[in-house]
Amino acid sequence: MTLADATPPTPEVSRKPSRDFVFTFSYESFADAQKRGMMRPPDRLVSTLIASPDVRRVLVADPFRSWTTSWARSIIDFAHRPRTTEKVRHVSPLRLARADPTEVTEVARVYSDYEEILKRAADEAQLTTPSFVTASPLVGGFTELDWAGPALYYARDDWLSSPARRRYWPAYKEAYRRIAESGRAVAAVSQEIIDRIEPTGPHAVVPNGIEPAEWLSPQPEPARWFDKIPGPRAVYVGTLDSRLDIDGLVALARARRDLHLVLIGPAPSAKYIAPLRDEPNIHIRGEVGRAEVVSVLRNTELTLLAHRTTPLTEAMSPLKVYEYLAAGRPVLATDLRPVRGLGDLVHLAPSVTDFVGLIDEALEQGIQDERERARFVTANAWTTRHRQILGLIDR
Repeated sequence: MTLADATPPTPEVSRKPSRDFVFTFSYESFADAQKRGMMRPPDRLVSTLIASPDVRRVLVADPFRSWTTSWARSIIDFAHRPRTTEKVRHVSPLRLARADPTEVTEVARVYSDYEEILKRAADEAQLTTPSFVTASPLVGGFTELDWAGPALYYARDDWLSSPARRRYWPAYKEAYRRIAESGRAVAAVSQEIIDRIEPTGPHAVVPNGIEPAEWLSPQPEPARWFDKIPGPRAVYVGTLDSRLDIDGLVALARARRDLHLVLIGPAPSAKYIAPLRDEPNIHIRGEVGRAEVVSVLRNTELTLLAHRTTPLTEAMSPLKVYEYLAAGRPVLATDLRPVRGLGDLVHLAPSVTDFVGLIDEALEQGIQDERERARFVTANAWTTRHRQILGLIDR
């Protein structure tokens, strides 16, 4: 069996007659998703809806944007703006305010206005009782949707534990309560999120997944910059923010000068990651394209889930770990519930500092057999995940 033989056929979302959908992003736009290559979980889900032969029409909605900044965004996003077709319609609701209010009663008013815009856009697109899927907790909680069909909240993060959005925690808490009370379906990436929402309607834990076409290809050449870094190398891919255990990474780098740590991803705060720059065996690359991510992961010796243990990280389903395993590489991971039970390639430790005792064992384990790697990719494909998510609407 070759890797190409292991690639599964693209399954259908359902075998029911064609129907319509409304999909809303959380805090990013359709253009943002296209700029990053439609690679985050909500992007993948809307891509499945667009591609499915069982879906007649899809209305994709951006979050609210300010009138005062929309002109600048339209210029920046010009090359990535959605193309309207018979099947795909797009709406970008506008308002005066740049940010959501924090008072719960005001949030309810704002999202009532947002819903009215969506309803008009759905009518203009001639959608018939569309199923409603949202990645936004505020849209999921503060809308009535009496004009739509069954609704589902897709929870890829626990917004209620995000330090960056602390001022909105009261609104998220109320949104969770309303989602639970409404009986709407909830698909969450971790059991922790389900436990925090306590939904009364159909619900399931559906972890993140893999796009087989990215991983079941011939072995790629390493990027030139990566090839210059001496091995062994341990790679972390993701946003370099407060989830990252900076002190642990510094301790790891100092304890094993022979191991080169490579961190790939955007850094919202240069100050937060500044201590890492003083270590000669820590390399910070910044954000790279998807093909380069795949190339790096399929040419490294080790991978890292170097997270602190917080309410936010405990509720995550780290997409990066599934991609590390799709590359067949051993993983050194903080012991968080969502990454337990993923196989013997995942080496768990209480903290990043404790990775030191696992390095030699993981290096000795080496790269996974190609057949096993292919089986993992196939079993964890996004198409399988999306069938589970969208199946909740039909219950």
